[in-house]
Amino acid sequence: MIYPKTRLLTAAVTSALLTASFGVHAQQDDDAQMAGLIEEVVVTARKREETLQDVPISVSATTGQQLTQRGLTSIEDVARTVASFSVQNLGPGQSQVAIRGASAGQIVRDQPGVKEQVGVYLDESVISLSLFTPDIDLYDMNRVEVLRGPQGTLFGSGSLSGTVRYITNQPDPDASSYSFEAGFNTIDSGSTGYAAKGHLNSPFGDGAALRITAYYNDIAGWTDAVQPDGSVNTDVNTGTRSGARIAFAFGNDTLTITPRVVYQEVKQDGWNREDDYNILANPFTTTRPAVNLGSDQQYTQIGEPFSDDFMLADLTIDWAISDDLSLTSVTSYTDREILVVRDATALTASITGGSIGLPENVYTLDAPLDDYTNVDGWTQEVRLNGGDDTLSWVAGFFYSDFTREYGQELLVSGFDALFCGASPGCTAGSLIAPVDGLFWSNLVYDYRQWALFGEATWSLSDALDLTAGVRYYDFDETRVQTFDGIFAAPGTSTGSATADGFAPRVMANWDATGQNSIYGQVSKGFRLGGINDPLNEPLCTPQDLQTFGGNDAWDDEELWNYEIGSKNRLMGGRATFNVALFYQDISDLQATVTAGSCSSRVVFNVPEAHSTGVEVEFAHQATDRFDWAFTVSFQEAELDSTVTSTDAGGNTTVVGGLAKGNRLPTVAEVQGSIAGNYVWPVMNGDWDGYVNGIISYTGDRYTQFGDLAEGFGTVDLTSFDPNNIGGPYTQNVFTFDPLMPSYTVANARLGVRNDRWDVAFYVNNLTDENQRYALDQERGTRARVGYLVGQPRTYGVMVRANF
Repeated sequence: MIYPKTRLLTAAVTSALLTASFGVHAQQDDDAQMAGLIEEVVVTARKREETLQDVPISVSATTGQQLTQRGLTSIEDVARTVASFSVQNLGPGQSQVAIRGASAGQIVRDQPGVKEQVGVYLDESVISLSLFTPDIDLYDMNRVEVLRGPQGTLFGSGSLSGTVRYITNQPDPDASSYSFEAGFNTIDSGSTGYAAKGHLNSPFGDGAALRITAYYNDIAGWTDAVQPDGSVNTDVNTGTRSGARIAFAFGNDTLTITPRVVYQEVKQDGWNREDDYNILANPFTTTRPAVNLGSDQQYTQIGEPFSDDFMLADLTIDWAISDDLSLTSVTSYTDREILVVRDATALTASITGGSIGLPENVYTLDAPLDDYTNVDGWTQEVRLNGGDDTLSWVAGFFYSDFTREYGQELLVSGFDALFCGASPGCTAGSLIAPVDGLFWSNLVYDYRQWALFGEATWSLSDALDLTAGVRYYDFDETRVQTFDGIFAAPGTSTGSATADGFAPRVMANWDATGQNSIYGQVSKGFRLGGINDPLNEPLCTPQDLQTFGGNDAWDDEELWNYEIGSKNRLMGGRATFNVALFYQDISDLQATVTAGSCSSRVVFNVPEAHSTGVEVEFAHQATDRFDWAFTVSFQEAELDSTVTSTDAGGNTTVVGGLAKGNRLPTVAEVQGSIAGNYVWPVMNGDWDGYVNGIISYTGDRYTQFGDLAEGFGTVDLTSFDPNNIGGPYTQNVFTFDPLMPSYTVANARLGVRNDRWDVAFYVNNLTDENQRYALDQERGTRARVGYLVGQPRTYGVMVRANF
């Protein structure tokens, strides 16, 4: 859906006015026809409490009750029910979050310097980390807020296009409570899994309480791994997710102090990857066994485990200084250790066998690529909230200090001895250190940032509010990089990046009737720049070295958001209808590009890009027994500039698909969902039976900018001639479609419940839709082409009790 800037704003004003008008008439015509009312949800999107319908920005809030009723257990599940919000699954524990189409391409593990475009918070603490934002279990969650549009004024640099906030249930000093949940599930043509979760809230005297939430998930798998001997390891992507949140609150009517510890451990045995082509296993070879990989199959020689240990300790102090002034202090410390193991045998074979021409006993050696990420750091925020009915304001200070260490090791046992056996005059162990280490890296990043922020709202009348805010930020990054091995450019380098600036926001809100409002805003988001890793020059073709080399750093990315919308309570409070239209100008988009044969990733700044679209959300409590809702978003996100490279001969080429008019990757142009819930009395009215379901649609999308490059999708199988592995081939070209197809997923639940118990049977992915989330490639498709895929049809039962 295309909206030039002026047409967008004109359409927005017209739509908002018509919506408000419709809301007034609907309320008058259907005044209190039925008793059921839409629940008023309180959010803290502007760091103060407001109802969802009253806050004058585009916000979605999925309540804890909705999470339970709809069976939403992950942020990926939530994204399917929220307009303009997507979470791209990129493998175990790895995801990429995007809001309103502002996306710069798939982030991969070896890009530790890339910053987030969407900020993610657990209550008041920042937990976002590019690629590795933790997927917190949603048990005992009060709500999940999704704030669409730049939130840099109040939430900082990670919130270029929006912010996601997990809001947990807090310790309650007034009442004891506990709950537990147990579940079992099985996947079609896969394995079985189970889950056990619970919470305990215990008051301790006046004003004090302890709340403990704990969970354990045994995750079922469905992906099969074909081995070199033809055997198949089934359901290799099983895993576990376990953790706990422990919070203790104490104080009095004016002062509350809440220390908390959060711990989560995720372990996965393999990847949700479906291989389409592998240089070591494909149907085109004649001198190696031909291999035909089927649905949900991959080819590996070794296991690909993943582990993630996440710990957060924070201290929140809330002090009501007076009736119209309060202070909040949030101190948090994060420690994270992540290990990702990939079977890099196909990648290594494309180099040792294809590029170098070593024999089969060398290029088929097991090649585990270990990626480790260690992050630790702390943040401090202090803010004041004050005001009265005429003027309300918030002002504060933020500081963060983080260290992120990242490294890779490709240790191919036996390589030196065999390589020397094929190379006269070579001495084993003399090539590189350590012995058999083909690639080794260690990258240490230190980030420091401080900021001042403030925002104030003036109520000029009962109907009109004006809001203005600004954030000043100052950022400093230093980096030390060390590389070694025959696949790398050995050596140590240092670098630094600094940035400072302002992120303003202005808003106006007109509440026409007390039930229908129109709002507009102009806001700025920003993402800090960084430093590129050096290319793996020994692997690069001369052309790729020319195209992708010489780009040592990238600049800050800025986004200006122009938005107008309307929020409406309809039918006497039994329905809500919200619409928002936006246009976003993006400057110096930090586009991630795969550097072809170099097996490297590089960030380029694209001078101009845009994202524009519309979001619609409707919820209706139709009767006391039936409620339904739908969301839909349409967005167009494209590059408005072209990035080129010129070789020594004066020939100009487009870099990695960065051409004007190309779509921004990882996000769909159309996304929507519809949900319904019906309840009826059973067992003489002592219980309620219920049935509910969700149908979600995600449109087609690309994974990276390079997927739109001319000729991409065609693999020349003879590119390593005369060292073609398994050649001659039955065909010389392999083709695939880099456009990830659209998919529709339907989930359904049937159960009974009363005030204490809830028992449900559910089916997720009813139609067994094949969901291709992202393209997964090695060495620019020359070594492997695969897809990260979604879970097949799954059956399960759940029992929950509340006391």
